[in-house]
This record gives sequence, C-alpha cells and structure tokens, in this order.
Amino acid sequence: MRWLPFLALTLLMPLAACSTTSTLPSTYLVDTKGAYTLDTGDVVRVSVYGDAELTNTYRINDSGAIAFPLVGSVQVRGQTTGVAASRIAGALANGFMRNPNVAVEVAEYRPFFIQGEVRTSGQFPYVYGMTARSAISTAGGFNETADRTKVTVYRRQGSEMVKGNVELDFPLSPGDTIVVNERWF
Repeated sequence: MRWLPFLALTLLMPLAACSTTSTLPSTYLVDTKGAYTLDTGDVVRVSVYGDAELTNTYRINDSGAIAFPLVGSVQVRGQTTGVAASRIAGALANGFMRNPNVAVEVAEYRPFFIQGEVRTSGQFPYVYGMTARSAISTAGGFNETADRTKVTVYRRQGSEMVKGNVELDFPLSPGDTIVVNERWF
C-alpha cells in the first residue's frame, strides 16, 4: 500500500505535461482619459447669447457637422464642446454677428451597442458615467451561459477601432460596442 501514492503520482505526471496554459487573445489599451469629443449621433445644445432664434439643439450628421442657421455646415467631429463653440462663434462673426457669445453642451450622447450573451442585444442610449456592468443591466442582464467576469469593448480612436478585454466596472464611452462572451467550462 505504500507504493499506491507513488504509482498514482507517476501515472498523473504525463497528464500534467499535456495541459496547456491558455492565454487570452491580445488586448489593447482602451483609452479612458481626455475630454469628451463629439461625433456622429451626438445631439448638442447650442446657446447663442442674445439671439433666442439661433439657440437650439442640433444633431451631428454623418459627415461630422451640424447644419447651423445663417452659416450652414460647421464641422465638429472630433472636437470638444469648447472648440465647437469657438468654431460656431467664428462662423457667426464672419459677417453675421458682432462678437457672438456661443456655448455648446452635449444634450444627448450617441448610443452604445451591446451583443453576445445578454438577454436583449442592440443599441441603447448612453448615460454619463456608465460602466460595462450597468450596460449589461440595461440590456436585461446576462444569459445563463455568459462569462460574468469580463467583456470585450470595441472603441473608435481616431480612424482606428481598438479592442480590449476589460472588467465589468470599466467606464464606457458613447459609441462603444460591448461584447459579452460565452463562458467555457
């Protein structure tokens, strides 16, 4: 009987050599810093002080611009709200108003998208401060087969799409696509 543990260890040793360490696919840093930049789908509220007719909400179109009265199309994609206000004020100062004072704020963020092992995939309205966990709750929660520890987030950065595997408390940005993967036993 003294040889039984030794025999079991000897037989299990080759099986241990067969195991592989699984690694996650390459992940890329998903940037969460910096000021919010406007993009297609955002709705901005433009306030022109002293002119109530120009103060209104405007949706950023597919080309990244807003159609602003008097001046036409003003490009705002990739700009902060402060830069967008300066661009609109500059366009208004070019023959339409003397010293225009313009403020721009985000009235409605572009939506986020979620797919995979959630009850309801699709497009949902973004709420400031949203995390992957709250996005999953918005989509009705996890399916029974979902990996409940991490998700994959796809985010546009400039002209590139980056991907990162992140924890559930990771902060999201408008326009992100969240993929909840299936867990493997």
